[in-house]
Amino acid sequence: MSTSDIIWLLVQVIGSLALFLFGMKYMSEALQRFAGQGMRNVLASFTSNRFKSILTGAFVTTVIQSSSATTVMVVSFVNAGILKLRNAIGVIMGANIGTTMTAWIITLFGLKFDISAFAIPIIGAGFICMMLNKIKINQVGEFLVGFGILFLGLTFLKNTISDLDLQNSEAVRNIIAACVSDGNAHIGHVLLFLLIGTILTTILQSSSATMALTIVLCSEGVIPLELAVALVLGENIGTTITANIAAAIGNSTAKRAARAHLLFNTIGVLWILVVFRLVMPFINFLTISIEGVSPYVSAAAVPVALSLFHTLFNIMNTSILVWFVPQIEKLTSLMVQGSNEEDEVEYRLKYINTGFMNVGEVSIELAKKEIGEFAKRMVRMYNFIPDLMKMKQNSKEYKPLLSRVQHYEEISDRMEIEIADYLDKIRSESISGDSSLRMRGMLRIVDNLESIGDQNYQLAKMIDDRNNAGVHFSEEMEKNLSGIFELVGQALEIMMKNLELAYNNVEITEALEIETQINQCRDRLRVKHLEDIDNKVYRYSDGIYYSGIYSILEKLGDHIINVTESIVNAKHTTDKSLV
Repeated sequence: MSTSDIIWLLVQVIGSLALFLFGMKYMSEALQRFAGQGMRNVLASFTSNRFKSILTGAFVTTVIQSSSATTVMVVSFVNAGILKLRNAIGVIMGANIGTTMTAWIITLFGLKFDISAFAIPIIGAGFICMMLNKIKINQVGEFLVGFGILFLGLTFLKNTISDLDLQNSEAVRNIIAACVSDGNAHIGHVLLFLLIGTILTTILQSSSATMALTIVLCSEGVIPLELAVALVLGENIGTTITANIAAAIGNSTAKRAARAHLLFNTIGVLWILVVFRLVMPFINFLTISIEGVSPYVSAAAVPVALSLFHTLFNIMNTSILVWFVPQIEKLTSLMVQGSNEEDEVEYRLKYINTGFMNVGEVSIELAKKEIGEFAKRMVRMYNFIPDLMKMKQNSKEYKPLLSRVQHYEEISDRMEIEIADYLDKIRSESISGDSSLRMRGMLRIVDNLESIGDQNYQLAKMIDDRNNAGVHFSEEMEKNLSGIFELVGQALEIMMKNLELAYNNVEITEALEIETQINQCRDRLRVKHLEDIDNKVYRYSDGIYYSGIYSILEKLGDHIINVTESIVNAKHTTDKSLV
């Protein structure tokens, strides 16, 4: 075989892996969209203790066929305060068990039973489903297309590696001979292949793809079983990198969840290496019991042997380490020191990052949390205004407080853009119809929160302009303004309560009542203001600042009620045409 032929076949290997990865990603994302809110609810609701958490993690990962998706989802939920760290560790353990199903799918459908002959018809059926005007059927179609592409990629990978004929290559035989003697791999070379598996999985960002490559290489006789097992162990460590990347932009608790994933898999690999020589005969025994032949003798039994090892290793590791979850939690706390995040989050997004998108529809839940933080900042900003109004202009606190209000206004502008961009990126993905409607409402909420920030700043500016003009309000004017200030504060409290609720549970009645009171108060103040001007109670120039303040407060009330109205409009649809 010429050098050009070898290069061409290696290019085909890369292309086959890319096709496999695309199919896996497309299938996984389709499953996540199909599961939608249900998966979020399962993760958030069925994790009350470590054992339920393990079962939940295994179930979710089996359904969506991606441990990376599950672990990123978990990190996101921990970051958002939806999951406690201790329960998140259990979910991560379960995800490691759930991901072993991928190896069995590859083994049973890709290698034991050649499904490639049906791949094209499956893709065709999926494409037809995608053309129909039903969201759920579209998602089934996407799953079928991804499923078909996955097995096309696997078939191409198997055929290409077979064409390379690496098992008969003198160079490959010499390398393997150096690594193995008397049928047993040297521990140093086991560690080397473990490292290779880690690096390869880190690069591919998919343990499933690395697992598929490992199974094919071993079943084709390129690498012996024990070195293939070492690759599998390396894949278990490499797959933790995704969660750690996701946690890099999160808070300290999210980072601890990601470190827990790394610790869990690394500890498991360490103890299995200690008993490696005892485990392999057991795997051989089980494979013979199932296949009737040893994987050391027949290449046909290799996929089953590797799948068995992958599953049993993760089950045993979970069974052992589940009793040490509190200790793992403490260890991650030592690895990731907490910080005084109150000052940090004042000036940056807390739950989301526009540079890294979370998996599937989890992003919506994080956006909801971030919107809540946005609202808290705007309420905090509003609470500065009454204090500013009471201060003397020459006091030492006046200028810093005025600057702080201005800074908050700049923060609100930035937050609006970043959250809106994040939501826009989510909308560019194919998501369920009810989630799309929900995001429209969320975009309106963000717009109105930014307008609340603008009105807060206008209030501060009006107060400063009044002070610069040397205007003083009478006791009655101060009392009147205090009344409408209080009403707007109540409206903000109701808004915050509604934002913290599940959007489906929000009622608008209370918000409308306080909005009506604000409008009525503004109308009373306007009538009284015009009367006082006519009666020369105060100068017209003084009244400009007075009327300007209560008018801005009324506009604030409008934007506050708009937030609740947007929440109500963000409720999940019951339109059957979208289901």
